[in-house]
Amino acid sequence: MTTTSLRLTTEARRRSGLRSWRGLLALAIAMLLPLVVDSAFTGDLSYFLLWTFCAMGLSAMWGYGGILSFGQTAFFGLAGYVYGVLTLNFGDGFISTWSGFILALAAAGAVASALGYMMFYGGVTGIFVGIVTLSFTLVLETFMSQTAGPQWVIGSARLNGFNGMSGMPPLSLPFGGEHPFTLDGNAFYYLILALLVIAYLLMQRLLRGNVGLTLAAIRENPQRAEMLGIDIRRYQLLIFTLGGVLSGLSGVLYTQWGSYITPSSMGLTAAAMPVIWVATAGRKSLAGTIAITALLVWLSQWLAVYGSEYAMILLGLVLLFVVLVAPEGILVWLAQQLRRLPVIGHYVGGTR
Repeated sequence: MTTTSLRLTTEARRRSGLRSWRGLLALAIAMLLPLVVDSAFTGDLSYFLLWTFCAMGLSAMWGYGGILSFGQTAFFGLAGYVYGVLTLNFGDGFISTWSGFILALAAAGAVASALGYMMFYGGVTGIFVGIVTLSFTLVLETFMSQTAGPQWVIGSARLNGFNGMSGMPPLSLPFGGEHPFTLDGNAFYYLILALLVIAYLLMQRLLRGNVGLTLAAIRENPQRAEMLGIDIRRYQLLIFTLGGVLSGLSGVLYTQWGSYITPSSMGLTAAAMPVIWVATAGRKSLAGTIAITALLVWLSQWLAVYGSEYAMILLGLVLLFVVLVAPEGILVWLAQQLRRLPVIGHYVGGTR
């Protein structure tokens, strides 16, 4: 091994170790937060983090597969409604809530797989994928908004049109005798944190392996990848379906967090949010997507106190800045600016 190769390998290991330590530190802080903040703040943290699954799915699709989709909130809302219908009909027991949880994710994955199959095996590519997924999302929102009449009922669950469904129970565990242990408050926060770590590690393993390399080849030049014998449609369908399942996970957790789900969660504004989060974070960074999504959701909620239009204006400005100044993501742009500082650049550049 040459001196240059050895130096590059050592540098790569150093950076990988640094990222691992930073990740462990962030996880430790996240685990300790409920011990030093009140329950209201913990509930807010749960809300900020539950959206990160949806954004992580789009990051995998867009950043690695080159698939820009506006359909994340469709699978989000679909899974939320499925969970609501099942749990309102079968109760709040351990088996019924967890069965509803799993079946809601399966429904999101099945619909994503069906839609992806029709698109990719039907020859839909490029910007037209975004158009089809946005159309699907808006059609689903419009349909659910007009289900306000008494005829729109599934067993004991009324769809309630634009008012949405409410009263869905949280997940529970078979502890506590007659009163099962419900996963709410701090327990719900730790559930989200555990699911987030599992999802992140699984997606990192997938995207850093052969699947990720194949998706990158398809993203850069699909014609060349197909000439090399790669079934590009199968890989596109795989990552699109996984993205739909992750978005469905956000939808189920959202339904449990607020005990409601409405068609507005699938509206035009909602459909654009994941795109803004992922573009701001940098499409190829799952960790950056998690951090930026939680930050922007918090910022949107804080500005909504003074008026929802302020949040939309700010997010629009952030998106314009990213597109015009930081196309690789705001975190990458900040790192580049820091390296240009004399002291930091000298140290990071490896001359010490």
